[in-house]
Amino acid sequence: MSDASRRPAADRPYLVFSDVDETLITVKSMFDFLHYQLVRRHGVAGEEEYERIMAVVRRRADDGTPRADINRFYYGHYADESVETIGRLAEDWFAERTASGRGFYIEPTREALTAHRAAGATVVLVSGSFPPLLEPLAREVGADAVLCTRPLVADGRYTGEVETPVIGAGKAAAVLGKLESRPDVDPRDCWAYGDHVSDLPMLELVGHPVAVGEDEELRKRLAERVKGVTA
Repeated sequence: MSDASRRPAADRPYLVFSDVDETLITVKSMFDFLHYQLVRRHGVAGEEEYERIMAVVRRRADDGTPRADINRFYYGHYADESVETIGRLAEDWFAERTASGRGFYIEPTREALTAHRAAGATVVLVSGSFPPLLEPLAREVGADAVLCTRPLVADGRYTGEVETPVIGAGKAAAVLGKLESRPDVDPRDCWAYGDHVSDLPMLELVGHPVAVGEDEELRKRLAERVKGVTA
């Protein structure tokens, strides 16, 4: 994790935005949960279905398919699923993943969010994942809000479609909307944490962007940003 300064804004309100997958937690929540629920419900057939889905995901990613389109493809597999059933499975998934107390969280990020909360910051999780997976996490880390992809629902069931995926530019738009709702906050006082270059549009909206992990392109772009500001 890197940033030129770790000091919170003194005596001023500020927001902290954190990506989730591989920034706050060690897994990609959507795909980890997909595997969990398919195998739990369907056994070997569920494992085979998961591998089939992931083969398509990997092929599309290798072909350069935009991450937002892959996000939509993922949620298409929840068409006609009960929101209540998925919610119960998601709570079980979260309980099992956090039961050991180790290996689920990226501890430096979690510790940073705890420190920000102690300093009075508003903590916001930002993710392409969806509410059943993120709400238990938000409760656990004390996040005040969640900005995420929201699958459409009709008659208590997912339709397989989504509103705007909160990926890349979608993350930036969600964060910008949150900032605009807080005219008392200066974006230059705010922080954001991300692990992938696709998080850059979000990170560039705040005065304190933090790169988590080893994405060389992200680190290079942030270093260039800092150099340009200080030049």
